[in-house]
Amino acid sequence: RRRVQEASQQLTEIINSCLGSEPSTESLEPGGDMDLAEEDSASHCLWVDKFAPRRYMELLSDDYTNRCLLKWLKLWDTVVFGKDKAVKKGKPSSAAHPPFSHPKEHPNKWKTKVQLTEEILEAELDQHKRPKYKVALLCGPPGLGKTTLAHVIARHAGYNAVEMNASDDRSPEVFKTRLEAATQMKSVLGANEKPNCLIIDEIDGAPAASINVLLNIIHRKDVAGEGASGAGRRQRREGGLLLRPIICICNDQ
Repeated sequence: RRRVQEASQQLTEIINSCLGSEPSTESLEPGGDMDLAEEDSASHCLWVDKFAPRRYMELLSDDYTNRCLLKWLKLWDTVVFGKDKAVKKGKPSSAAHPPFSHPKEHPNKWKTKVQLTEEILEAELDQHKRPKYKVALLCGPPGLGKTTLAHVIARHAGYNAVEMNASDDRSPEVFKTRLEAATQMKSVLGANEKPNCLIIDEIDGAPAASINVLLNIIHRKDVAGEGASGAGRRQRREGGLLLRPIICICNDQ
């Protein structure tokens, strides 16, 4: 164990020297003890944390998955940030010169997987300006980069990533409280606080009661604004509509 730690420390020093991250003389000034403490903590952190992607262009995961998740998250801009949904403009050449024929019996025969996914994601928003699919599910084996992808995409889209582990809180009441706190409550610490994007990790380890709580929060749109007094009182008692995106992560789909 000691030899492995010494070898890893030597490799870390070599990498730091190659990256030009050697300690400067500024650390010898009165505030240098804090800099030394930060450098010491940085030198002992895991490599997967030290060299983890911070920006969208640094992601090494599948580009198709990255773009689909980002496109789905941008669909929330209308209800979260008040931005209008971007409308694609058709090519003028297609209107002036229509194609010769289109096989009507197989309209999706020659469409690629990317085109079909974009058509699904570009479906019309509901009456509350929310996308059709309220939750995204990332599946894959451990170490694939699902959590890193969710955090990077959320920050890239302008959100504050809030992560919770579904397998830690076995009680449905605690799960519901944390879920509503992350998706409904607003920060009062500053006027320019970013909206939250909830990331639920290990959703496959949550009990069935917690999954039902999540489904009830998603399907609250069915009774919202119906006009009935009983439904309105029940809506206020249960909570408001889901107005924030949720990204769930699991290993076993």
